[in-house]
Formats: sequence, C-alpha cells, structure tokens
Amino acid sequence: MPKAKSDAKAADSRLKRKGAGAGRKQSRKAAKDPNKPKRPPSAFFVFMSEFREQFKKEHPNNKSVAVVGKAGGEKWKSLSDAEKAPFVATAEKKKQEYEKTISAYNKQLEGKNSEEDESDKSKSEVNDDEEDEEEDDDE
Repeated sequence: MPKAKSDAKAADSRLKRKGAGAGRKQSRKAAKDPNKPKRPPSAFFVFMSEFREQFKKEHPNNKSVAVVGKAGGEKWKSLSDAEKAPFVATAEKKKQEYEKTISAYNKQLEGKNSEEDESDKSKSEVNDDEEDEEEDDDE
C-alpha cells in the first residue's frame, strides 16, 4: 500500500511541473510596421518567379507547389554561373533600390521618434526642468 501513495505523489508533482509554464505571461513582440519596405528577393527567388511561369505553361494540370519548388531547385543547381548572372544582376539592382528605400524609411522614423520624445514629456516635467536649472544657477 505505501508504494501506491508514493506513485501518486510522483505523478502529482509531474503534473504540477507540466502546468507550471501555462500561467506565465508571454513576452510581446514589437508590432510590425506595414509601411516598412520588404526585403529584396535573392537571385534564386528572381529565378523562381520566372521559372514558375514557364513551368505552369509546360505543365498546366500541375497543382502541387512542392513539385514546382523541387523542379526549380534542381534547375537552379544545374545552371552555370554564366547562366545565373542575369538573375544575380537583377537581385543586386533590387537590393540597391531596397537600401535606398530603407534608408529613407529609417530617416522618416527618426523624425517621428524625435517628435514623440518631445511630446512624451508633460508640461509639468518641462517646467520642473526649468526650475531645476534656475536653482542650479542660484547656488
């Protein structure tokens, strides 16, 4: 009999441990900004967009995304560097455009943040700062 009680206690402690994480608060991620520019596609993805169109024309009855992806991957691996060059060049051009747009986006964000910092201070805090400066001058 005593053995059964110890088994019940062990099972109880395991249950407690399993459920222990259920009550924890999850950390919140920062909300994604819908205005942020999307990252540019790599050379492979530039190739795949063209390859998908071609593959659909040749195989109109194919509905499987996996088949298209596998065929595209195999085709990409079989291409030489010279054959990949136009896709790499297009990807580089898109990357440069992205860098320009993201820098403009970041500058815009910096402008908004500096305005928010100033507006976050309430008027009483601003007045308190001025009074502190006056007290420092008197001493």
